[in-house]
Amino acid sequence: MSAEGAAVRAVYAAFAVNGFAFASWASRIPQVKDQLELSAAELGFVLFGIAVGSVVGLPLSGPLIHRFGSRRVVMTASAVGGFGLIGAGAGIEAGVLPVVAALVLTGYAMASWDVGMNVQGALVEQRIGRSIMPRFHAGFSLGTVAGALGGVAMVALGVPVSVHLAVVGVAVTLGLPLAVRAFLPDREAHEEPTDHGMKAWGERRTLLVGVFVLAFAFAEGAGNDWIGVALIDDYGAHEAVGTLGLAAFLTAMTIVRWIGPDLLAKHGRVKVVRGLAVISVAGLTLFVFGPNVETAIAGAVLWGAGLALGFPVGMSAGADDPALAAPRVSVVSSIAYCAFLAGPPGIGFLGEHSSVTRALIAVIVLLGLAALIAGTVRPLASSPPPPRR
Repeated sequence: MSAEGAAVRAVYAAFAVNGFAFASWASRIPQVKDQLELSAAELGFVLFGIAVGSVVGLPLSGPLIHRFGSRRVVMTASAVGGFGLIGAGAGIEAGVLPVVAALVLTGYAMASWDVGMNVQGALVEQRIGRSIMPRFHAGFSLGTVAGALGGVAMVALGVPVSVHLAVVGVAVTLGLPLAVRAFLPDREAHEEPTDHGMKAWGERRTLLVGVFVLAFAFAEGAGNDWIGVALIDDYGAHEAVGTLGLAAFLTAMTIVRWIGPDLLAKHGRVKVVRGLAVISVAGLTLFVFGPNVETAIAGAVLWGAGLALGFPVGMSAGADDPALAAPRVSVVSSIAYCAFLAGPPGIGFLGEHSSVTRALIAVIVLLGLAALIAGTVRPLASSPPPPRR
């Protein structure tokens, strides 16, 4: 197998295991809420632990990747993230603060892991000469589906949250560092690290792409963390049905990400992501204002399908210039990851004053903004057009 082929598989593994780890945690949030007897605002505080860790990790991830390479950063971060999940599971038996502390560690690790795998994914995409980033993110979504379905099984079997997260944490800590050894070097051996990482933060287009991806990441994070809670608390669904709603959301996202390269090659980035944003808004509207559990789950399916390509298209837009792909992807991914993790706690605080479903109106507004600025992800004039397939 060629180095590029091995790297493609390694990147798929990084995305899939990242999604599996995160969804394993997200699938048990309703049980964490009940076991710790938390209100919506208190649950928002717990989820904010991940956001705090990510805010610390994000500004450090770019320089670390430039210094040590995405391979070492992802290997280390995945091991740390696994320990964080183990700690979160064990902390539930002790109280809120131990869980928050473990989630801070998890957020730090997941942020570095996320940026590192996106930087490597952009590098591989440029090296093989065709659009593949949506399928890497489909790998992430497949991981989230597996994690969510695993959560359904754990809930149905009555497995304690602490045991579930411990098993997942050990598997991540031991498995992923071996899987990502085939990552490509982030630069040629004769090249030295540059300061482009800091300069990218001052580029107008890069920041606009970051805002565009932020809206989709906010919508994805809100879905991951709150669909199950909203279905159970606001619609009166059984716990297993609430988790199944999350799985339906993630499955729809996965399917659209897998067919994404064909859609993009046929219709172009701007038309596809703008149209999908409208579909996601329609799904969210149905989820928020629908009359029953069935319509809410149907809304969750449209919600997930519509937001599927926003994140990967933003990553590809950041990598349009191969010479500056790594720093720009780092910036875009960092902005997006802040929303992915900081947004859901915000939904919790808003939900405390009305309901979780009504708080999701904020996501509708952000996706409307993303549709308006979708032109910012149009390929650069100097970039080769995506190949027809």
